[in-house]
Amino acid sequence: MTTATALTSRADYDTAVDTALAACAAYYGDGRTELDDATYDALVRQLADYEREHPGHIWPDSPVGKVGGGAAPAGDVAHTVPMLSLDNVFDAAGLVKWGASLARRLDAPVRGGFAAEPKLDGMAVAARYSKGVLTKLVGRGDGHHGEDLSAAIGSIVGLPERLDSEATVEIRGEVLLTRAQFEAANDLRAEHGDKPFANPRNGTAGTLRGAKSRSYTIMTTFFAYGAVSLDGVDFLRGDTHEAVMTQVAELGVQTTAATEVGLRVFSTLEEVQTRVEEITALRGELPFNIDGVVIKANSFDEQKTAGFATRHPHWAIAYKLPPVERQTKLLGVEWRVGRTGIIAPRAVLEPVEVDGSTVQYATLHNPDFITKSGMMIGDVVTVWKAGDIIPRIEAPVTDLRGKDVTPIDLPDACPECGGEVDKSGKRWECADSSGGGCGLLAALRYAVARDMLDIDGLGDVYLEALVEAGDVEDVADLFTLDRDQLTAAARSEKRADTILGQIAAAKDKPLNRIFCALGIVRTGRTLSREIARHFGTMAAIRAADADALAKVKKLPPANAPKIAAHIAAMGPVIDKLVDAGVNMTEPVTNTADGPLAGQTVVVTGTMRGALAALNRNGVRELIENAGGTSSGSVSKKTTLLVAGENAGSKLAKARELGVRVVTEDEFATMIATLRS
Repeated sequence: MTTATALTSRADYDTAVDTALAACAAYYGDGRTELDDATYDALVRQLADYEREHPGHIWPDSPVGKVGGGAAPAGDVAHTVPMLSLDNVFDAAGLVKWGASLARRLDAPVRGGFAAEPKLDGMAVAARYSKGVLTKLVGRGDGHHGEDLSAAIGSIVGLPERLDSEATVEIRGEVLLTRAQFEAANDLRAEHGDKPFANPRNGTAGTLRGAKSRSYTIMTTFFAYGAVSLDGVDFLRGDTHEAVMTQVAELGVQTTAATEVGLRVFSTLEEVQTRVEEITALRGELPFNIDGVVIKANSFDEQKTAGFATRHPHWAIAYKLPPVERQTKLLGVEWRVGRTGIIAPRAVLEPVEVDGSTVQYATLHNPDFITKSGMMIGDVVTVWKAGDIIPRIEAPVTDLRGKDVTPIDLPDACPECGGEVDKSGKRWECADSSGGGCGLLAALRYAVARDMLDIDGLGDVYLEALVEAGDVEDVADLFTLDRDQLTAAARSEKRADTILGQIAAAKDKPLNRIFCALGIVRTGRTLSREIARHFGTMAAIRAADADALAKVKKLPPANAPKIAAHIAAMGPVIDKLVDAGVNMTEPVTNTADGPLAGQTVVVTGTMRGALAALNRNGVRELIENAGGTSSGSVSKKTTLLVAGENAGSKLAKARELGVRVVTEDEFATMIATLRS
């Protein structure tokens, strides 16, 4: 939550109103505003606090308490029932205060439960169906009249043009751009010479409003969160929000219950607060943006008793989450070479607080993204971050571009070795992929990591010393290091002996680890295991052409030629590994008869007990060796969840779906034969 500084004078108040009104006008005009959501929310809270203390100073057009700040385009379509916005709370104390207010209005505690669903970050619309046919799409506008957005009908996933029945009903919900749709939309806009959308929220509004005049189609997604009667037809049944949303889903319309967050009903606000915390943890894994959680009295009778304020219902509240999206300035771009030779741009930013931490660097994806977005040094950019997800730039805010911007220089040569650059794909690569030279240190760091060779004594300082001394030119050279070389690098005979022992142990790692340590392009831990299991020996892998590699489970056929070419280029390094006595075979495991055969397993939380020494990749490998399928998210396909310490939202979803849950100790017992 952004801390709001109190307004101390009428002049400060007047300036703040001007700023807020300009931001609203820009947002509902061309969708571009100098204020991101967090800054705007903080400003409106300052205004509300000041107006409570100084009612005689209130401007008639103050945005406080108005739908869309009073700037939302009303349009000329009257709403059947007012389409109001929600009041906000920002923390647990605010939620408790709202609950107490609701109980006072009901003159009793809430008995019908609280429905909790995601507050989707898009554009609110009303979809009118007449005898099962979608005839009109209306924006919220000022809550009483809205824009006719019907030109977008047919381009919205989850909002069918025809229902599964001849129902006459108005369904209300949120249209949004998923992250994948947002990227596709900006690609399309670049192809047609249009400016990129700054973020999915603004992009949604621009997409719906521009559908009538645009020569190309941008797909969006809809989730329903309400429904009202239409044309005097009393189609809706059920006496709770949850029941009506079930009825809407039965019509074939996508509802909030279909999101990864879902729609759940709780008896107490304490349970709701716990759910808010779970959703906050889940936020970074969602395929679309949310900016909060909506909490409603589930019972329609209690909603009716609680009633409405002028601009929002008393029976519902939006619990706003900390901002994960902010605007800041792009100060520069750094080009870095990864372990597989990928040349990746990193944005250097004017520091900004996002999701509880200060962000100064963010990913810029690839040169294609930079070119299509038209981004320049000095631009205001939108930065997105949630949980442990690496911060990323979503787009430049080109309408806020000043005169001091300069182009971003794309590399003509590899920034690491000065060699040629392969520009054939979206991701540029150093043309030298032989395993030495460019990206060598990154490749060595990757190879000695715990998931690969597990030579943890070889830290960055020692690796750099060995490379500078000319003792290591590729990963195979690690296995021929002697005591004198390691002593010189580590400046300690004792540490050198420790590292020698770790290197000796690394020689006996299974083939999948050895293969992964080679850093073959388009591969990682999971695909290395699949390749090793499929072929069994390094010799068989080397003999495989692109067609043979394409048959490996989970290997995208389009990547097979590059993988085959890189394996061939690494031939001399592999020969050196063989000469050094490194294992070149994969243990044979009868996964069909394994203890987890046919199971889809999700592991969450911190492992303790017998599994404490394993990281997530190690546990995943155990699952696969036991015949199971490892998954990173809970779904209807999940059959088993292993819950460690601080299991969080995945545990909650597993219980909701009725998935079997075991502790890490119970899981260790299940697969004990594999570890003996």
